Amino acid sequence: MGSLDSSQLNFKPLDPEEFRAHAHLMVDFIADYYAKIETYPVLSRAQPGYLRSRLPETAPHQPEQFESILQDIKSDIIPGMTHWLSPNFFAFFPATVSSAAFVGEMLCTCFNAVGFNWLASPAATELEMVVMDWLAGMLKLPESFKFSGTGGGVIQGTTSESILCTLIAARDRALEIIGVDNVGKLAVYGSDQTHSTFTKACKLAGIFPRNIRSIPTKAETNFSLSHVVLRSVINADVEAGLVPLYLCATVATTSTTAVDPIPPLADVANQYNLWLHVDAAYGGSACICPEFRHYLNGIEHADSLSLSPHKWLLSYLDCCCLWVKRPNLLVRALSTNPEYLKNHLSESDSIVDYKDWQVGTGRRFKSLRLWLVLRSYGVANLQNHIRSDVKMAEMFEGFVRSDPRFEVVVPRLFSLVCFRLKPFNGSGSDPVYTELLNRKLLEWVNSTGRVYMTHTIVGGVYMLRFAVGATLTEVCHVIGAWKLIKESADALLKGSYCFEVNAEIAN
Repeated sequence: MGSLDSSQLNFKPLDPEEFRAHAHLMVDFIADYYAKIETYPVLSRAQPGYLRSRLPETAPHQPEQFESILQDIKSDIIPGMTHWLSPNFFAFFPATVSSAAFVGEMLCTCFNAVGFNWLASPAATELEMVVMDWLAGMLKLPESFKFSGTGGGVIQGTTSESILCTLIAARDRALEIIGVDNVGKLAVYGSDQTHSTFTKACKLAGIFPRNIRSIPTKAETNFSLSHVVLRSVINADVEAGLVPLYLCATVATTSTTAVDPIPPLADVANQYNLWLHVDAAYGGSACICPEFRHYLNGIEHADSLSLSPHKWLLSYLDCCCLWVKRPNLLVRALSTNPEYLKNHLSESDSIVDYKDWQVGTGRRFKSLRLWLVLRSYGVANLQNHIRSDVKMAEMFEGFVRSDPRFEVVVPRLFSLVCFRLKPFNGSGSDPVYTELLNRKLLEWVNSTGRVYMTHTIVGGVYMLRFAVGATLTEVCHVIGAWKLIKESADALLKGSYCFEVNAEIAN
């Protein structure tokens, strides 16, 4: 019979004292990173493949010193990071963070609970149920979405998962009526501003690509989905023999934060027995403030709602809250019951097994992050946080409107400003010239490393997006960003760069 040698016996991957020492070093490293994050270029300047050339071709055979690993993080990893937590990050939508959520994530990792069912970790399941009802209360959702009522909520990873899970529930409900052989007749609906993940989720759920409707929006309605056009499209589909299944409405679209009107869309959904899902990934968090709550008016008529606290409620990635009116439809579509997971409590239907509310089986104790955020800061501070971001965006909007060279392209509803540099030098309204001009401006600004913004194209119009919301952003950063944008515009509008723009158009 073999025996273990001393090296095998001495290997202790979770020695409490070693962990204490390494964790202290790492916390200091992280705190220092946050303290000096402004010294890094916001957008990484690394080139594709940069890291492979810096690292060994194989994993080390023997252990390396922790301090050496930290040094490699500084020299090799950080140069390849785009710093989403930088106060000068104004791209996409923010991924917000906080000390409370960080500590909650530490606890989540500490326990390493794989909470697929209630028995696997009762606290993990029950805290999630409580936190979901707390947040539902903050949003003033009806009782039909709460565990204290007839519904319930679950923390998914992303909006993609929330849409996929509800799509599958809607699909299975419909197929019970029309038969599985008619899956090719199912049709789903969103607007041309609905997040691209909608199409991906539809394909994963087995919806035929030809039956995925992306309904055009117009500038006249601020790119929100028209219930009149929706009804017309659905009527045509019904006449063609299709079965309307699912409508995804959005509260704050990614490109411009357009808000689809829930009440009239809900009327259409009710008429055709559509599952109505409201994707409020970004804008939903603002609805904890009374002045923004009207964007969720009519939510009582929806079947499900999702929002992502990692975008605006300081919770770190990944955290998407999904509420459903009829959890039994979700469970019926997604439940699994292998012998090795069977227990009398689950079989009694007296508890919640979250494995049946999601795509996978294993799940993390994510509710700890939200719980610590809500308890550490309270509703009042979270509301003030959102209002502060909106005020800073309003200030930036004022800067844009005060400079006749620029224009705000679509109305600002939350903390995103969509703007552009206007045509000049007799170019009139040539869209090609205007687009290239703004592309050059964006490239110029981002190349400095001092600010990072992104763009979008909506209704054929190229525009720049300035999204306020990074946790560390303050008024001085917004002022500095506008100063840089103006300086870049000044330089761009000088002769040599005007010539470059015109040359590119000619080519």
